[in-house]
Amino acid sequence: MPKLKQLTLACALLFSTAPLAHAADTGTTLKDFFTSALAYSPSLKAAEERWHASEARISYANGQLLPQLNADGSTSRIAYQPQDRVVEHNNGRNYSLQLSQVLFNWQAFANRQQAYLQGSQSEAEYYSQLSMLLTIIADNYLTALQSEDTLSSMNAELDAINNQVNQIQRMYDLQLAKITDLYRAKAQAAAVATQRISAESDVTVSKASLQASSGLEAGGLRRLPLAIEFAPLQGSLQEWLDRARANNKQLEASSFAVQAADKAVSQRKGAFMPRVSLVLSRQTSDTGYLNAPTLRTDSNYVGINFSMPLFAGGSNRALVREAQSQRNAAEDQMQQTRLDVFDRARSAYYKVKSGESRIQAAKQQAEAMTLSYNAMKRGFEVGTVTSVELLDALRDQFRAQRDLQQVQYDYLRYKLVLQREAGTLTAKDMEEISDLLNAPAAAR
Repeated sequence: MPKLKQLTLACALLFSTAPLAHAADTGTTLKDFFTSALAYSPSLKAAEERWHASEARISYANGQLLPQLNADGSTSRIAYQPQDRVVEHNNGRNYSLQLSQVLFNWQAFANRQQAYLQGSQSEAEYYSQLSMLLTIIADNYLTALQSEDTLSSMNAELDAINNQVNQIQRMYDLQLAKITDLYRAKAQAAAVATQRISAESDVTVSKASLQASSGLEAGGLRRLPLAIEFAPLQGSLQEWLDRARANNKQLEASSFAVQAADKAVSQRKGAFMPRVSLVLSRQTSDTGYLNAPTLRTDSNYVGINFSMPLFAGGSNRALVREAQSQRNAAEDQMQQTRLDVFDRARSAYYKVKSGESRIQAAKQQAEAMTLSYNAMKRGFEVGTVTSVELLDALRDQFRAQRDLQQVQYDYLRYKLVLQREAGTLTAKDMEEISDLLNAPAAAR
């Protein structure tokens, strides 16, 4: 299938920017993982094969309406004995060539139209699966990044708390701090250490999910820059819903499914209609009745074959009822698909819009918590702030940073979902996100 191969190859070339990573079966950028997933994903391969099968059905349906040429031949050795005569032998030959062309066959016509519609449905389903693969890889990649950022944050928090514990221990040894303050600091360090174990597990699980969906082991993943600015989402909710109505591949596939089901009903009804075909044949034979030898004869035939079904025991009517029910089911499924697509698009739109405000609020909170901790630290040094208050400020600072990371990653996820449901998600969008995540790990 040249068209399919060219499109898939184009996507692969667009994302093929790290051949050395592929050679080692590891990836670092989002491009690496998507490029690998194009060739690795079983679901995408299955969708591709269904597209292949639909094109084969189109060729088959077209072939049923093209001229049909059949050749028959036989040769024999005949032993015969005329009355009161000796046995004689004769080599008999019988050859025929027949050409037939459909003139009218409603079932075959409807079957061809149905095959084309099913081909368009399979094509739409392939691109729907491709866009789904885009968002799955991106989501798994962002989840792995987020889990690594969370673990890094907890490591830094644990180091800061341990430093604080050591300082309180020295003050306690000098009888300048209470034993309760020391216990409180150690308890907080133990709590963060416990959370760190869970974070390590999350990193392992998220990287395993990324590898399972792409076939590529996660190496040193690129990071999301700290000081990143997201462009505001353009367009109203109705505009995005209109895009989904016009471009969503799932909706397109379900629409083709209904049209194909309509043709299936028409095809079943064709069983009640006549069939007409043109027949041309030529026959050469030197064998007569009861295989008796005769002079060679050549015959040519041109005719119109006409057949009209009269009664089939009610089976044809049952097939029509079945096709009508399947058509109604396809229409109901299309309505459900439309509701699901609009619901996901609407939800993603509101989450993206609210995400813009949440990011700004989280940034302000993170900045405020950092200023608060620095002020508490200076106050602790001069004795106006207790160690408990300082530890609380330290905890709030790291939590605010992780909250900011959470809303940033969620914003990217929901925007991808919105673009996917609107049918506007392309390889270029993924490339832009991949470039956005090109800050080196050391910068974190």
